[in-house]
Order: sequence, then structure tokens, then C-alpha cells
Amino acid sequence: MKTSSKTLALTESAVMVALAFVLSFLKVVDMPYGGSVTAFSMLPIVIIAYRHRLGWGLASALAYSLLQMLMGLNNLSYATSAAAAVAIILLDYIVAFLVLGLAGVFRKNPAKQPSEIALGALLGCILRYACHVISGCTVWAGVSIPTSDGLIYSLGYNATYMIPETLLTVVGAYYAGQVLTLGEPRVTRRQAVSGSDSTAIASMPAALAVVIASAFVFGMMQNPDSGSFDITLVAQAGLMDWLPVLLVLVLGAAVSVALAVVLPKKAK
Repeated sequence: MKTSSKTLALTESAVMVALAFVLSFLKVVDMPYGGSVTAFSMLPIVIIAYRHRLGWGLASALAYSLLQMLMGLNNLSYATSAAAAVAIILLDYIVAFLVLGLAGVFRKNPAKQPSEIALGALLGCILRYACHVISGCTVWAGVSIPTSDGLIYSLGYNATYMIPETLLTVVGAYYAGQVLTLGEPRVTRRQAVSGSDSTAIASMPAALAVVIASAFVFGMMQNPDSGSFDITLVAQAGLMDWLPVLLVLVLGAAVSVALAVVLPKKAK
């Protein structure tokens, strides 16, 4: 790689890591025992990984993971042993975010750029989810996750924020690959959204709203006293608890309807 290319990659990586870190504070849903749905916070790392391939992707993801770890150092106070503290550092931070650097492994054909970067984003999200699940049913079992059926609970709990986070990241990655030339030295507009893609993209906000609303409902079921899952708590929820659920569903439906009207016109 030439010096100018290295400088470009370094500059872009630094900017995108900083952007990812800032976006991680913009939380749509913040779960009571860790985990959140953010405003595309993983997408900048995915783009760098696809744009500058594996080496720069892993380096950027590592830098981002260290920033996340610094922000979550207080969680180490819950570790029951030195081994548990190391496991938290690795599974909840270092490895969990490092895997986002693998998002460029499918890059081969520029014509298939949207699907390639979307697959890379999906791979990174699935591996991050696996890290959190393993951490949940081992390190956090008996702390914030019930000891009995810890794996099942960890699978369900981490899915409530990782599914909408994955949808946001994958859809954002696909759209970025659809409209930008991410594989070129200079990023330019690639093409408008085609008519065949407009229906799928228009339906995403509504689908995402359902998932986010489900995360809110799951949050109502968390018993703060026992740290367990109690479905009967939903019946005790008040109007203010249900208000975010209704707002998310209405907003998601409205955005989908607007996109369904606008995107076909743009494609034509």
C-alpha cells in the first residue's frame, strides 16, 4: 500500500472510530442489565472493514473495542474472580467488537457490493451476539442472569437488543453499499435505489419498530429485585411504560409509508 493510501486509510479509520464511539451514546433502547440499541454505532466500523479490508478493519474494531471497554470499566466490579474479570473484558468488549473487523471478508465483486457488505455486517453482529451470550450464561450467571436456565435466558435477553441492532447495521450497510462506491479510492455516489429494492427498504422501518417495541416490552418483564424474567410484570405496567412502545410502532409505520411513496418515484 502506498504512503498516500496508508494515510487515507489511517485518517478514515480514525474518523470512523470516533463517529462509531459518538453514535454509541445515541441509544434508542437501553436494557436494564447491559446492552442497548444504538443509532448505527457499528456501521462506521463495518464500512472501514469493507473499504480497507481485513487489516484496517480489525485495527479499527480493536480501537473501538478499547474505547467501549474504558466506558464499561465499572462492570468489572461485579466480577467474582480475576478470571471472571478477564472474561468480561474479552467477551463483552475486546472480542465482541473486534469481530466487526471481519465485515470485509466477503468483498470480491464490486457489482455485488450491497449484498457483500450486508453479509459482512451480519457476520460481525452474529459473532458479537455469540460473545455476549457466552458471557451471559457463564460470567453473569447468578449476578444479573438466573443461574438456572442461564443459556436460554442469555439467548433471549441479548437477542432483545442485538436483533434490532443487527437490523439497523445490516440495513444501513446494504444501503451504504447501494449508493456509495466503497471499494474505490474516492467515495462517490454509486446509483439510486432501484425499484426492486425500494419495497424491501420501505418495509424495514416498520419491521425494525416491531423489534424495538418488543425490546421495550421485554424490559418491562425484568424484575429489578430478583434479576429474573417475570412476564406477569407486563400487566402492572402503566401508560408511561407503554407510551414508548406505541410511539415507536407509529413512527415506524409512518416512515415505511413515506418511503413506500417516495422511493418508487426516485427509482423512476
